[in-house]
Amino acid sequence: MLSDIEKAYVEEFDLFDDPMDKYEHIIDIGNELDPLDEKYKRDELLVKGCQSKVWLHAYSRDGKVFFEADSNTVITKGIIAMLVQVLSNLSPKKVVDHPLEFIQAIQLHEHLSSQRSNGLTAMIQQMKNFANQYV
Repeated sequence: MLSDIEKAYVEEFDLFDDPMDKYEHIIDIGNELDPLDEKYKRDELLVKGCQSKVWLHAYSRDGKVFFEADSNTVITKGIIAMLVQVLSNLSPKKVVDHPLEFIQAIQLHEHLSSQRSNGLTAMIQQMKNFANQYV
């Protein structure tokens, strides 16, 4: 079952027929991501397996996991922004178990190069690994 945030993404992406318009929308989403504090842009917080640099910081508060992230490329920043919005403010178990069905629904993998697709998988895995530490 899709969360409200995921449903909103599906509805937004359904408006676009042209893959280039979808890319532009991903870039727009990335531009809305809150800046990551420079103190978190450290090598140990880089997501392994991404061609681009993606810094991912996670913390737990009141039984929920929160994510903050940034990237040095606009498409990747948009992708991590969507993941941050969908997975933040959930219990660690919900993050770990989350199927992220919106990715399939918006056909994200179909519009990514194989390297970006591998990076997406690495970002998701890192987020679930972080959450698993708080389970």
